[in-house]
Amino acid sequence: MLYYLFEYLDKMLNIPGTGVFQYITFRSGLAVLLSLTISTIYGKRVINFLRRQQVGETVRELGLEGQTQKAGTPTMGGLIIIFSTLIPVLLLAKLNNIYIVLLIVTTLWMGTIGFIDDYIKIFKKDKQGLKGIFKVIGQVGLGLIVGAVLYFHPNVTVRKDAVPNVYSYSQTTNVIRQAGIEEKSTTTTIPFVKNNELDYAQVLSFMGDGYENWAWLIFIPIVIFIITAVSNGANLTDGIDGLAAGTSAISVLALGIFTFVSGNIIFSSYLNIMYIPNSGEMTVFIAAFVGALIGFLWYNSYPAAVFMGDTGSLTIGGIIAVLAIAVRKELLIPLLCGIFLVENFSVVLQVSYFKYTKKRFGEGRRIFLMSPLHHHYQKKGYHESKIVTRFWIVGILLAILSIVTLKLR
Repeated sequence: MLYYLFEYLDKMLNIPGTGVFQYITFRSGLAVLLSLTISTIYGKRVINFLRRQQVGETVRELGLEGQTQKAGTPTMGGLIIIFSTLIPVLLLAKLNNIYIVLLIVTTLWMGTIGFIDDYIKIFKKDKQGLKGIFKVIGQVGLGLIVGAVLYFHPNVTVRKDAVPNVYSYSQTTNVIRQAGIEEKSTTTTIPFVKNNELDYAQVLSFMGDGYENWAWLIFIPIVIFIITAVSNGANLTDGIDGLAAGTSAISVLALGIFTFVSGNIIFSSYLNIMYIPNSGEMTVFIAAFVGALIGFLWYNSYPAAVFMGDTGSLTIGGIIAVLAIAVRKELLIPLLCGIFLVENFSVVLQVSYFKYTKKRFGEGRRIFLMSPLHHHYQKKGYHESKIVTRFWIVGILLAILSIVTLKLR
């Protein structure tokens, strides 16, 4: 909203200094400061409200040290993340940008699913929360929306056959454009490969001429799978104080770098990466999101004064997935979100091995002392803070390696 106000003040009234709002970097800086302020100052009020409403965590007895002290800690703290993200975005971002619209829809959609899950757990006294099938239906529904919009919307394009260092400037629109063809595409980026572009439509090349028209049959299911997998991965990672929020902030910050360079014609040309028109605006959303996550950590770090609950974890996973897909870096998710992947994989391995050994030997055996993986280290006697710090360090290393893929091919 402020963006449009200052645009009017700049173009219609010629007020000096108001043109600074045209710069993504300036608005991103404001977004992170505003979201950080909201989450730290008003976060305390939200926590007090949740405490008064007795929105407390019910902890299952898992035999973990310090577990009983966490019973009654306010949950649904994901509301802090959601509001601290959306308020700066609504104020500072271009609300007619299709990528911003998609991210707002994702935040509200996944936040609603998580809120319903937490509500059932707390107020209906059902520890299972929302049934898994309904969670999956919600995730699939979001995947259908995101996939369809990214495939069919006319403003979602990539710049093909760009001519390096050849640009045109329009005084009317005050925009620099790179020479090249802007078109619809299902192309994505393959990390660590020199000619690193993959077109999902190629899978259907056996259909003959016009196979590109059916690329949505491949693209949309891939989007659904990624959103479901990443949101569930973030949900599983939210098991100890500060783990999910910290690792997510690291991953999102790396995605912010990808978004900024992919949406900038000069940087994308210099780095020889795919230029995605209009995608740079997502940097404002990412800045607000990172600020909200860091502000939430103020209260969620050990010992946590609030838990994010599924309201936060499902939202975080959904946003990360949509960001990666929109910037055509979804194949980097196993590396960038390696913590989520390992947490997910540890559960799958544990359950599969237990069922296999129970069927073969008559008794179930385990690979880990407990899954997800962070609970395994808790069982081994590591303090929560040490586990979280080491996971953060691994997350930073993975983020750096992901960023290096911009030139490491």
